[in-house]
Amino acid sequence: MSQDYNKTMNLPQTEFSMRAALPKKEPKMVEEWQTSDQYHKLMEKNAGKPLYVLHDGPPYANGDIHMGTALNKVLKDIIVRSKNMTGFRSPYVPGWDTHGLPIELKALKKVGLGADISPVELRRHCKEFALSYVDSQREQFKRLGSLGDFSDPYLTLKPEFEARQIEIFGEMAKKGYIYKGLKPVYWCPHDVTALAEAEIEYADDPCYSIYVKFLVKDDKGVLTGLGADLSKTYVIIWTTTTWTLPANVAICAGPDFDYSLVKAGEEYYVVATELVESTMKAGHIESYEILGSCKGKDLEYGTCYHPFLDRESMLIVGDHVTLETGTGFVHTAPGHGAEDFDVCVNHYPEIPVIVPVDDHGRMTEEAGFSAGLTTDEANKVIAKHLEESGHLFATMKFTHQYPHCWRCKQPILFRATEQWFCSIDGFKKEAIDAVKQVEWIPGWGEDRMISMIQDRNDWCISRQRNWGVPIPIFYCKQCGAYHIDDSTIKAVADLFRKEGSDGWYLHEASEILPAGTKCPKCGCTEFTKETDIMDVWFDSGVTHAAVLDQRPDLKWPADLYLEGADQYRGWFQSSLLTSVAWRGIAPYKAVCTHGWVVDGEGRKQSKSLGNVNAPSEVIDEYGADILRLWVASSDYHSDVRVSTDIIKQLAEVYRKIRNTARYILGNLYDFNPDTDSVSDDQLTELDRWALDRLNSLTEKVRAAYDRFEFHIVYHAVHNFCTVDMSNFYLDVLKDRLYSEAADSVERRAAQTAIYRILRDLTLLFAPVIPFTSEEIWSYLPLEKGMDKTAPVFNEMPTAHAGESEAFMAKWDRIHALRDDVNKALELARTAKVIGKSLEAKVILSCEGELLDFVGSVKETLPMVFIVSQVEIKEGAEGDFAGDVAGLKVTVAKADGQKCERCWIYSDTVGQCAEHPTLCARCAKVLGK
Repeated sequence: MSQDYNKTMNLPQTEFSMRAALPKKEPKMVEEWQTSDQYHKLMEKNAGKPLYVLHDGPPYANGDIHMGTALNKVLKDIIVRSKNMTGFRSPYVPGWDTHGLPIELKALKKVGLGADISPVELRRHCKEFALSYVDSQREQFKRLGSLGDFSDPYLTLKPEFEARQIEIFGEMAKKGYIYKGLKPVYWCPHDVTALAEAEIEYADDPCYSIYVKFLVKDDKGVLTGLGADLSKTYVIIWTTTTWTLPANVAICAGPDFDYSLVKAGEEYYVVATELVESTMKAGHIESYEILGSCKGKDLEYGTCYHPFLDRESMLIVGDHVTLETGTGFVHTAPGHGAEDFDVCVNHYPEIPVIVPVDDHGRMTEEAGFSAGLTTDEANKVIAKHLEESGHLFATMKFTHQYPHCWRCKQPILFRATEQWFCSIDGFKKEAIDAVKQVEWIPGWGEDRMISMIQDRNDWCISRQRNWGVPIPIFYCKQCGAYHIDDSTIKAVADLFRKEGSDGWYLHEASEILPAGTKCPKCGCTEFTKETDIMDVWFDSGVTHAAVLDQRPDLKWPADLYLEGADQYRGWFQSSLLTSVAWRGIAPYKAVCTHGWVVDGEGRKQSKSLGNVNAPSEVIDEYGADILRLWVASSDYHSDVRVSTDIIKQLAEVYRKIRNTARYILGNLYDFNPDTDSVSDDQLTELDRWALDRLNSLTEKVRAAYDRFEFHIVYHAVHNFCTVDMSNFYLDVLKDRLYSEAADSVERRAAQTAIYRILRDLTLLFAPVIPFTSEEIWSYLPLEKGMDKTAPVFNEMPTAHAGESEAFMAKWDRIHALRDDVNKALELARTAKVIGKSLEAKVILSCEGELLDFVGSVKETLPMVFIVSQVEIKEGAEGDFAGDVAGLKVTVAKADGQKCERCWIYSDTVGQCAEHPTLCARCAKVLGK
């Protein structure tokens, strides 16, 4: 009766499943992490280690997360996990930005836009809405595998946060950086509030540009001296914002530009000399004569008649005038333009600032016949009036980049209003110096931040809404002067710490201010409160002070800020400005940025294009570890592509990594690393090669984690599993693992090597795929000293001195031999000479040094080639020549018979009477 020799083999055994089933397994693991309080246990384990703080930029609590949010949170989690595994205690406190207009608008929609509701009641609805999305996003972040203090996050609406915000505001005010002034600001008529630069998006705006004739009243004798008849002489301006003409009070020329007096028919026009031709072409004037020219500064203090209002427009000069487009004369309305405002206020204080547009974007009575119209409606009506009155020189279609509100996506206005500002000019040099002390990743971030700060003079920090932190300013009822000092700031901060910022609306000024508070100017003791709230960028901009500086588990400044590249003008900048104004240095040591998420073709994701991949959809179908693999595979400093096909490809990569782990686990079923491991001197050369490849992987991966280059981690691990392990080491190892005696040194050496490989591989990749790593960890037999809780509770391996260069060079040559032999085996298989590779005998023909080398490794080659025999011949004859110079390979049928147990062909099959179908090696194993 024949014996079933399969039962005598050491075939793989494991309950670690081939199918990942991540969507089913992961939620249970998330629940277990929360139940066991894994985060705080990790912090306890790492107590005493150097602190590394990645400070979380607060997402806005008003919707579900998208792929961009997922990218951001996974990147942060990879860093936090890797730092906790490389010698640091790295806490992670998630936060949320919970104030602001989008939440207020949602709350108003809920209660009814026309509802008569008190500020306190509205704020209650806002808070409920914000907290509901904090809870929702918190669960979504946990589902991504994020490890952090989700039970105690920071929220900008918490009383202690708001109190600290007031204190920072007070410190900045004490230094003179906070002031109230009339200036043109970005104004959203749809949302009825001022906006900060960070709340602006630019988009193409098709419009009509118009050339308008301003009749000259007083030319200071310059134009008449060139032959002009002032009753028919016009300065021509060009504008794309027709609705701002009612605010025109001046016309600005470049002081050193040349301006020509042009006669066309009976009229005279004044235009910049370089722009005469293009201006006349726009007016469809082919025949004209240039009578003379003058400098822009020669026209200063002349006047023109406003084309439709009973008002004069003064001729002024300014360095902001260019000759790129238009006529060389800038229509100047200081109520609606920053440069217009600056040139008038700084150099022509006699010129009034007129703002004929109200909060809702409608023209006021000061606008004359366009009163009551929206700015868009006014564009058409004013243009028609100019045409009818003969003041419209030309009109043409024009498309330009125009600022839009980032929330409602509507065009904004530049509108001079009284607002609260932070004077960046007051500490600009210190801010730029602070930028230079920060590590910027990528390096171009430094220049970008410096240029943004250099171009910024003020930060408008007031908003005309209800849902936010009130600006802690009091006004004297008698003289109207505003009042702020240390005592008022302390009173407000104490109130907010006790009651939250609702206290501002629940109490009168007299109930908040310290007893006996008097107006420094007039001595009055009665005050009113400011009604504006702070810009939400001020809220998030002080998280470094309200969170890092306050929580005992964190530190100030942070080691790292990591957000999207749009935050150079947002959170990175607002945090830097408040920090420098407060303490003189940046709130972070390093700043790292990522790009936008786009579809597989590089297009912006949008529902209308049908190219949106929601994180929940990816996780529900593939699992969070696949989504995290997508993040790690990307060079995230530029835009990151995602599509169904990309996710499928990553799922296939994941399958290969998982199968590598499964194969190794299957071969460790009877291995105890504490009792069965062999010493290094008992490892075979092949095992030493594999462990050296692991050592090189460790060195590369550790360095990549330190540089936040996770795509290098991903590619290195993928290549190691595929090329070094699956395609070579684990493939040639099968015979030793399956066929040698279970407790033989040969097999135990192989198990020792693959145990170390899987242990270290799991630790190295745990920050990227924590769910799968923890699953592997639960099946892996661990030696004493390893924390069985989860990979993240252990230190990553460190690289050590590896094998010699000569040793690895030897194995590189063996690999090259194997590559040529594999090609020859494939040809022989196609020619039906052999079926499986074990049916083959490989004959290597070579001469000289190559012959010597091949001879020196002859005993290793059958195992490496996975063939039954290798024969070496001196000479240059053979069937196949590959890439190894001087080598010829011939494939023949193997000698002897096939061993029924190991399937290797051998002349020794049949020599053992007890096991006549086995080779001598297998018979010996069974005889033990």
